[in-house]
Amino acid sequence: MVVKVYGPHCASTKRVLVCLVEKEIEFEVVPVDVTKGEHKKPEYLKLQPFGVVPVIQDGDYTLYESRAIMRYYAEKYRSEGVELLGRTAEERGVVEQWLEVEAHNFNPPAYDLAVHVLFGPLLGITPDPKVAEESEAKLVKVLDIYEERLSKSKYLGGDFFSLADISHLPFTDYIVNKMNKGYLIKDRKHVSDWWDDISSRPSWKKVIELYQPPI
Repeated sequence: MVVKVYGPHCASTKRVLVCLVEKEIEFEVVPVDVTKGEHKKPEYLKLQPFGVVPVIQDGDYTLYESRAIMRYYAEKYRSEGVELLGRTAEERGVVEQWLEVEAHNFNPPAYDLAVHVLFGPLLGITPDPKVAEESEAKLVKVLDIYEERLSKSKYLGGDFFSLADISHLPFTDYIVNKMNKGYLIKDRKHVSDWWDDISSRPSWKKVIELYQPPI
């Protein structure tokens, strides 16, 4: 049965879509226009009670939270497509570590920066330059740590492309290509090389070509 993915144009959903493409899993998308509040309508809240995207439906199985969805498909279809979790418990541990780093250290300031530079008006939020400045300062510190990590490892999880890298794609794309803040990436040689590598993957190119953000 084809996987249904809700909200393909949103950043978090793109993590899921790249994972599905890398794992060679067939899917179809269901548009959810967050600018019109469709994610807060009763029929959507039955799928995702917190009213955010993405959600997947796989037969009678429903799952939300983008990183949980990625982990689910990377594990369920481990023998298909690209191995995204690591081949040993130790490799898996490092991948999981950097997924947590992304969720708790990189994504919060990257999200806040995107809201206050790009999406504020669409979301009914008045952009606050002070929040944008503080978010960028936080990202600088995070990316300095990434630079150190990537000076010793081709990818965040090790010498192989993984969920940890996929999870960074959507908001790093905003930083580089939508917010005119590419210097945050390009001024760090190893981070820049990593970004050039992961953003050139056919899976990511396919996803951003098909599902542009609502700006």
